[in-house]
Amino acid sequence: MTARHVLLLTAAAYESDPEGARVDGGLVLRAAAAAGLGADALDAAERAGLERSPDGRLRLAGRRAVYEAARPAQRRAAHRLLAEAAAGERHRPAGLLHRALAAPYPDSRTGAELAAAARLPGPSHGERATALAHAAALTADPAVRADLLVAAADQARRAGRPHRARELLDQVGELTPPDEVRGNAALVHGLLALRDGPMADARACLLLAARLCPPAHALDARLAAAEASWALGDMEAYREDVGEPRAGAATGHDYGFGMSAALDDRYAAGRAALRRVVAGAADAGAPDALLRAGAAALVAGDVDAACLLGSRALAAARAHDAGPELPRALELLAYGELRTGRHARARAHAEEGLRAARATGQRNVLAHMHAILALVASLDSDAETVARHAGAAQDVAARHGLVQAATLAQWALARADLARGRVAEAAARLGPLVRPGPRRGHFAVRMLAVPCFVEASALAGDPDGARAAVAEFTVWTERGYDPQALAQLARCQALLAAGDPARADARFAEALARHDRADGDFERARTAALHGQWLRRARRPARARVLLRDALVAFERCGATVWADRTAAELRATGEAPGHREPPGRLAELTPQQLRIARCVAEGATNREVALRLSVSPRTVDHHLRNVFAQLGVRSRVELARLVNHAERPVAHS
Repeated sequence: MTARHVLLLTAAAYESDPEGARVDGGLVLRAAAAAGLGADALDAAERAGLERSPDGRLRLAGRRAVYEAARPAQRRAAHRLLAEAAAGERHRPAGLLHRALAAPYPDSRTGAELAAAARLPGPSHGERATALAHAAALTADPAVRADLLVAAADQARRAGRPHRARELLDQVGELTPPDEVRGNAALVHGLLALRDGPMADARACLLLAARLCPPAHALDARLAAAEASWALGDMEAYREDVGEPRAGAATGHDYGFGMSAALDDRYAAGRAALRRVVAGAADAGAPDALLRAGAAALVAGDVDAACLLGSRALAAARAHDAGPELPRALELLAYGELRTGRHARARAHAEEGLRAARATGQRNVLAHMHAILALVASLDSDAETVARHAGAAQDVAARHGLVQAATLAQWALARADLARGRVAEAAARLGPLVRPGPRRGHFAVRMLAVPCFVEASALAGDPDGARAAVAEFTVWTERGYDPQALAQLARCQALLAAGDPARADARFAEALARHDRADGDFERARTAALHGQWLRRARRPARARVLLRDALVAFERCGATVWADRTAAELRATGEAPGHREPPGRLAELTPQQLRIARCVAEGATNREVALRLSVSPRTVDHHLRNVFAQLGVRSRVELARLVNHAERPVAHS
């Protein structure tokens, strides 16, 4: 008996969960000991490529080749040893599976035992999927076989193996199952499409499941269909899917009623129902229940509760071997933290969510993660990074009908424009999202982008274009959907009061006071920066400096470096240097205003955009730019951009 036998035992052990990364080392070692394999054989197997992890699990690269190279009799002998070593209830499905693989002609009785063992507590979702699929293969009755295949597909879905789940469902299509089994198959198909497919297809499958499934699963199917309608941005379809049950009838009904009513004039009753859902999740342990309660908390305006529920859902998903729920929990957590202004945490969870969504084949969740990362990048990264994440989100969103992800991505691009003073572009991006019309953004997200649209429109010289959006935002704010909204509304009103300096000043002051009663450094810093910019234009530089200093410190504290750079430029325009280093090389020959203009042009801004950004006239920009060209000896904007970028490139230190 040699290392080859240990490698074959390990390869055979994978047959209980072929897509698993590692196998139970204890099971393999007990089988090896029963075969008389000693320490020398185990050491030789490790030298031949067997890997042992600190938790005792084994990994074998090329295991398929090892298994298929063995003769059938050798494979059956390995499975027989593993079946005898699989003692205890924890290993019962694996033991039965190895027993079936050890027999030349397994029978339906073994299949029935496998199916029963797969439903016992203990095995992983992957092990259950394998056991149920083998049980189906050993079953003669087509209806029972179809039921087992659907159950195996659902376990493969829960294990984060959507391709395997779809393969199993394809086999169901070759049979003629009864309606209840067809309904369960439609439910699994719909849940798979919900995470990685067109939302319209997912909704159709889930509504079919709701009609065919027994009541225990029908409510889950309807709520999942409503989730598809939500992603599509179809409010009417969403209301139709959740139905109109009376509030307080049950947790599921509270959720459906609350989510529907909170979006219309019954928002007070709806929020009360959603708060009951959040309170009812205090003792919940299942990831699905916690995720649903987290969504309820977001719509009810309790973002902190949503973050807490997201953390609990994440822990539960890890503890319950819940592959598909892991990226969803990270998505809820990242989005909640984004809403509270905890951008570094939002990025960390969204980046982990990207990895988890890729590993479990969930492109729709992947799109939302990219949209969140684009929004975070609009604070502290270059425009290229924002565009990369936004583009990845929009690519999937366009093909799968993800209106919410597309809205978030457009908002991120607009916010990146706004941070760099490209206010006209930002207003053009956001206008269709926040105004009424067929191209409007997602019903649950579009109002969050209104403050950016108002800022862009006002700074672009078109405040009247934002008044209708502010009127709708006022109604939305009164419903308490977002803790920052009251301060943002006051800021919007200040920006629109350009012709009434006293009113504008009062509204800015009110906005800052409201920010102080809510959390969120970034939004407060934006208000302080805009107030300071307005004061500078009103030729009140002393007060402007105080606010701009506060804004600069706050932006730096929350990592919003792009916004900090813009605020530093405003502060320099008041006559105060915010502690930046002297410009390098030939740029040191320029005056502060010439340097500001040169930097803006190097970023690609037109003269008009530079004028808007620095609150001067286009004629002044043109005059300074001619002097910059003469001073630096350049002949074009391209040459100027090349010189500025080269001069200000960070120096690498060895």
